[in-house]
Amino acid sequence: MDPLRTGKRSFRLCLVLITAALAEAQTFRPPAVPLIAHDPYFSVWSMADHLNDEPTKHWTGKNNSLTGFVRIDGKAFQVIGRERNAPALLHQDSVEVLPTRTLYGFSGSGIKLNLTFLTPGLPDDLDVLSRPATYVEWTASSSDGSPHSVQVYFEASNELVVNTPDETVNWSRFLLDGNPVLRLGSKEQPVLGKRGDDLRIDWGYLYLTPDRSEGVTSQAGVHAEVLHGFLNNGKLPESDDLKEPMPPRRGLGAAIGIALNFGQVTSPVSRFLVIAYDDLYSIEYFHRREVAWWRRNGAEAADMLRAAVREHESLVARSRKFDDELMADLRNAGGEPYARLAALAYRETLAAHKLVADADGTPLYFPKENFSNGCIATVDVIYPSAPFTLLFSPALLKAQLNPVLEYSRMSRWKFPFAPHDLGTYPWANGQVYGGGEKTEENQMPVEESGNMLILLAALAQVEGNADYANRYWPELTKWADYLLDKGLDPENQLSTDDFAGHLAHNANLSIKAILALGSYARLAEMTGRKDVAAKYRSKAQEFAKTFVEMGKDGDHYRLAFDKPGTWSQKYNLVWDKLLHLNLFSPGIARTEVAYYKKKMNEYGLPLDNRKAYTKLDWLIWTATLADSPADFRAIADPGYRFANETPTRVPLSDWYDTITAKQQGFQARSVVGGLFIKLLDNPATWKKYATRGEK
Repeated sequence: MDPLRTGKRSFRLCLVLITAALAEAQTFRPPAVPLIAHDPYFSVWSMADHLNDEPTKHWTGKNNSLTGFVRIDGKAFQVIGRERNAPALLHQDSVEVLPTRTLYGFSGSGIKLNLTFLTPGLPDDLDVLSRPATYVEWTASSSDGSPHSVQVYFEASNELVVNTPDETVNWSRFLLDGNPVLRLGSKEQPVLGKRGDDLRIDWGYLYLTPDRSEGVTSQAGVHAEVLHGFLNNGKLPESDDLKEPMPPRRGLGAAIGIALNFGQVTSPVSRFLVIAYDDLYSIEYFHRREVAWWRRNGAEAADMLRAAVREHESLVARSRKFDDELMADLRNAGGEPYARLAALAYRETLAAHKLVADADGTPLYFPKENFSNGCIATVDVIYPSAPFTLLFSPALLKAQLNPVLEYSRMSRWKFPFAPHDLGTYPWANGQVYGGGEKTEENQMPVEESGNMLILLAALAQVEGNADYANRYWPELTKWADYLLDKGLDPENQLSTDDFAGHLAHNANLSIKAILALGSYARLAEMTGRKDVAAKYRSKAQEFAKTFVEMGKDGDHYRLAFDKPGTWSQKYNLVWDKLLHLNLFSPGIARTEVAYYKKKMNEYGLPLDNRKAYTKLDWLIWTATLADSPADFRAIADPGYRFANETPTRVPLSDWYDTITAKQQGFQARSVVGGLFIKLLDNPATWKKYATRGEK
């Protein structure tokens, strides 16, 4: 064989793959683009094809207006948001969503403008990850070789600090190390005053500051008046509006804005702004007010802003390196469409959580059930999102499980199975779902008990010990015994897919219970309980054999044991593969994957035979059952097509119709962290990321 010819063929193949990846990136149209993504309150998105098509929005769909303009040789063009009478729009050439960054490209009037929103959610650095500060970076350069006068303007509106438009706001300004700092907040400041799902924050303060003071003008006041100065002069008036607080009757109302003068631009010139939110107190945990993790040692807003400006350069470098490495690993694991989909899910996963410090300094990581029911610390939300924390930060998974396990120890939780939730965000004061703490009505006993045991076994596998699980052994034993009695053939009850209603004899739920018993046996083995391990391992093996007898239905396995002619995704089976429990024959997964390929719709595999809808997280879990890359992509890639073509413009929904690509419900939820499960299928990749945050 001619080595030169072989080398040329390899080079051409690499070139083809790189070209295809670039083309895929340029053609991907996210249903919504993350701009600011920190927690369930500080979460701002562009829900349009172009950043200047319409106002930016909170993940709930309510306006959270950011405004951006560039002034080129005296003519103003809108870049962010859409004014009712915008003078002109700068042409958007591209948008690309990476794990920590959103990159926009614009051009016009002899200028090329790159705009980056960077939220450095680096999972191996919890101090940075918890810091609620996003960088808005501008780079201008001449595209025609001639110098051009350039100024940019960025503004945040009162909508980011109120729940409803009828709330009065205050503003103020400060100097911090010579830099101007603008602040905006509600007048009433009802800290942690309400709980619920479709809510925006109306306490704490929004901050805006530039990289340095040179070439900067800033103003706080009425939106129209602040913007007017920039459109006319390229800078802001010297005086703030003194009619403060701003009453709600004045429309969009208050705004804080900063203008940056780039001067005469030929070669690239870059500047950045920091937009940050200090919520003062973040979570109510059993009636204690908890502060955000970054505040745990007494840090305040000034410290956060100083650190953000000081560390900008290093965080840009670290974020780029992280994005490049993760995208390469995602492509290698599942192809370009999978990589783009997972990148879109990355910041959405983070923005559905809040990391706080308990009174003793223990980290607690609370997810919110966005547009589901608003619950906090929901076990069957932690479970589908767990591939994210298992991969990137086992410490964060423990921070999710801590509140649930501590609650399970309390005398107020009197049931022999695991709880569903701890309350309604941001109040984690006890379960509210179903029968709450009073009755077993509408509980999820097999679901939640199975979830906890499987997650604890996965955590032990990645950490190499079961020390964490051992702290809660009485609770784990209680749940394992419950599954021993009730798990093989579950009674009529809800599962995590509660929107599908109650179902008796649920085959997929049975798989979860069997794997949970195997997980408990694994934990017993790791903690030196040999006899216990042998007993529960034997029962799990026995149950797995019985499952085959009850569930087999010709060329597939049933939705429910008593319903011949039915089928469902057996996504729970993936943990037998990832945890090497070896309870089920590999032939079961192969049989199911072959059957699923016959049931595919344009936008994915339905959840089961009853409806055409599916769950995006489970779709990727099911695809991970596949032995071959081709079979993985056959099941996973339609999820990318859904995201690219759905007419529902909201942050990535995990529940949608596989025929129409329309959202069925849910959006901006942490469960999309489950898309990273494919990376757990490679032990070396899993270990590489999971061990980075170890201290």
